[in-house]
Amino acid sequence: MNILAINPGSTSTKIGIYRVEGDELKPVAKESITHSTAELKEFNDINDQIDYRAGLIKRAVINAGLQLEDIDGFVGRGGLVRSLESGVYQVNDQLIHDLKVGVQGKHAANLAGQIAHALAQSQGKVAYIADPEVTDELAPVARISGHPKLERRSLFHALNQKAIARRYAKEQGKPYDQVNVIVAHLGGGVSVGAHQKGRVIDVNDALDGDGPFSPERSGNVPSGQLVDLCFSGDYTHREVKAMLVPQGGYVAYFGTNNAQQIGEEAKTDPEKALVQDAMAYQVAKYIGSMAAALEGQVDAILLTGGIVHSDTIVQAIKKRVEFIAPVMVYPGEDELLALASAAQRVLTGQELVKTY
Repeated sequence: MNILAINPGSTSTKIGIYRVEGDELKPVAKESITHSTAELKEFNDINDQIDYRAGLIKRAVINAGLQLEDIDGFVGRGGLVRSLESGVYQVNDQLIHDLKVGVQGKHAANLAGQIAHALAQSQGKVAYIADPEVTDELAPVARISGHPKLERRSLFHALNQKAIARRYAKEQGKPYDQVNVIVAHLGGGVSVGAHQKGRVIDVNDALDGDGPFSPERSGNVPSGQLVDLCFSGDYTHREVKAMLVPQGGYVAYFGTNNAQQIGEEAKTDPEKALVQDAMAYQVAKYIGSMAAALEGQVDAILLTGGIVHSDTIVQAIKKRVEFIAPVMVYPGEDELLALASAAQRVLTGQELVKTY
């Protein structure tokens, strides 16, 4: 059984082909197809890129020594569809419609389900999406912000958070729905989620930059000062939004989102060392708040994402939170493998597919 996982970005399309061997997924091929600005300028709307990107994916499959008919499972990144609970969803007409119109925003991720569907249909098969960014399992109390016009939303790194939580549970010999864990994803954005028996009952809105600051996001900033900034007359709406995402955090302080570079320079630069520690400090504070959301019933704290390659940041977080629960570290992220694993669970009958 072969599975094709598709993860489009604004200037690239990442694909992974995996072969199911017993309970294991064996990588057959992985490729990141780059799209130049000149190529993408030919398309008036992001949805117009579907055939273009699908054609490149077909070529990549052939280059891997396979034909499209050799693929048994087609799965794409979720995209900004309607808020829904986690799981694997079969692509249907309603999902295609919501991906096209962008019900919660237009993004390259919205192409994944559409491309997977087109390729699967050409072979008389079905396509899936899994654990989209808009996964919403918040407890009712977590939605309340303090003002009825400002409800808290669930938009986070659901695919990677869920994959890491399932991985931890498997390592402990338990089902995911029998563990309580806090997962902190540290990348260009940061999300910290409280996973209670298989559901993320609380998490910060990482899309808008809520929560800890990160290399590209300002995080929770003083609201009064933000309001004054908005009405100062010095900045447009777009400029203020950009200050929050993607020109906040490290970008605002140092002009770069390169966390590895900042980490190296922090060894001799006290200002960079302070800001780097402040990011770890804020992550730790959010982990503490999620422990409260779980009423102190925490089996483990799981750190994941690209920034977790930094032992300095890991240690700065651990010293502040390991009194809560054991801290496990899973550096990096592998969204293609997470997508393929989701399709594998459905295709092998380990998980029921859901209807959008």
